[in-house]
Amino acid sequence: MAKRGRGEDYRLIAGDTAVPNELVQAVKERSAVLFVGAGPSISIGLPSWQSLIDHLADELKLDPADLVNTPASHYSLAEYYRIVQGSIGPLRSWMDRNWKVSEEQVRHSRMHELIVSLNFPILYTTNYDRNIEAAFAAHGRDYTKIANARDIANVREGVAQIIKFHGDFDDDDSLVITETDYFNRLAFDSPLDVKFRADTLGKTVLFIGYSMSDLNIRLLLHNLWRTWLKSGHERDRPKSFVFMSRPHPVQAAILAEWGITVLSTEHDQPDQALTEFLQRLHDAVG
Repeated sequence: MAKRGRGEDYRLIAGDTAVPNELVQAVKERSAVLFVGAGPSISIGLPSWQSLIDHLADELKLDPADLVNTPASHYSLAEYYRIVQGSIGPLRSWMDRNWKVSEEQVRHSRMHELIVSLNFPILYTTNYDRNIEAAFAAHGRDYTKIANARDIANVREGVAQIIKFHGDFDDDDSLVITETDYFNRLAFDSPLDVKFRADTLGKTVLFIGYSMSDLNIRLLLHNLWRTWLKSGHERDRPKSFVFMSRPHPVQAAILAEWGITVLSTEHDQPDQALTEFLQRLHDAVG
């Protein structure tokens, strides 16, 4: 394994099975938290954000040409949808019907199997879909799903927690879909934010399936770093990691400033790169 830059960017070379020992030990001791982005779901056929933008433009009778070179995102279009339609309910129903893949696809996904078998006690995800829950069910593992404050009371000792950080289709009020939802979450004062700080402050965190362009996630990482910095005990902070299928020197440098170690490969296929990384971690944990 090659170590680059400021000492916080690990390049996993093809054929090298090593992963950082701090990460291996944390997973072994079940003192690591997994944070899962859209990558694993897209790898098994979940629609992209662009498909949501296209649907919103069609529903709102917007000319796609008018959206070119504008700051419109799925958050702002969903906000406009709520204003025009009076409710986000129909959009949620459409996403629930279309933003899913078959249980068979999940069952045969090696990536999802590895996520389950690595036995993280706590998993966070910004995905609305139920693919992680389906993977746990497919491989006979019990779990508790947490999407709101009420669900926190259902946590059971020794049972994996799957925290739906941006909400769940079973609870419309929990969904972070519109721009207002997004800005409200940036305040980081909801019950799930409080839980995240409590869960991660003294644990290793591994982020997978993210491009690290999501401002919400970047601010979350920054706030975690700032909490440790203010404490005066930053040197005692457990290491945290982000896996990226391809190295990005700008992001790696910024994340290193915040105490986040970037793990990357030189792979052309992001889903295969992530699967191979999880397999290496699984083998190292034993």
